[in-house]
Amino acid sequence: MKAPLAFCLLASVATHALADSRLDEVLQNGTLTVCTTGDYKPYTSLRADGHYEGIDIAMAESLAKSLNANIKWVPTTWKTLMPDFLAQRCDIAVGGISVSLERQKKAFFSQPLGVDGKIPLVRCADVQRYQSVEQINQPQVRVIEPAGGTNEVFARAHLAKAQIRLHDNVTIFDELLAGKADVMITDASEARFQQKQKPGLCAVNPERQMQYSEKAFLLPRDDVAWKSYVDQWLHLSMATGVYEGIVNQWLAAP
Repeated sequence: MKAPLAFCLLASVATHALADSRLDEVLQNGTLTVCTTGDYKPYTSLRADGHYEGIDIAMAESLAKSLNANIKWVPTTWKTLMPDFLAQRCDIAVGGISVSLERQKKAFFSQPLGVDGKIPLVRCADVQRYQSVEQINQPQVRVIEPAGGTNEVFARAHLAKAQIRLHDNVTIFDELLAGKADVMITDASEARFQQKQKPGLCAVNPERQMQYSEKAFLLPRDDVAWKSYVDQWLHLSMATGVYEGIVNQWLAAP
């Protein structure tokens, strides 16, 4: 009698664990909730008409389609991203999110989307002045960063002697162009994208990053079933060229 009872208990635990997965909730409810900041081109951008666009936005739409689900977008900021995520406001967070050990302590990451380290973005006339951390980490240098993300973390850790100012991640590039700041530390992908959008700004040594970094999607911690599905969907998206096609729409040379 003990063996059947033990089997029933195990089956009950397994069924309960399965029901608790975000995968089953999304399949049952037909809705995928997605947190995104909407301020980090080319990954996520909130247009004036209220619609989101970008590499990770298109990927989230692809994920929802694979689940026969609709998307409910949940606006967040870099400063409130993790609190919003831990409050279970969304099933997944997307938008150029860098993998970090601090975030890993509280959440899962999908398999990496690619490598993308930190570099300086400056006015083109100043490229030679800001080639290294040592050149930037000076009292007279004005560094500008969005609040709450890994760009600010890098600046606080490595540029303590410089003047660090926080600014929104939409008009921050105009601050650089207007001479109101000297350097922005950001990911090479964003720097490359913005130098095409904002003539006069230049990415400094985009192939020689100051810090190794990876991009991934943020997932609830300990939900193995949900992570396994997202990873498999992402693997197939990369293997079939879907992901590359979306990236090329945003980053391919004109």
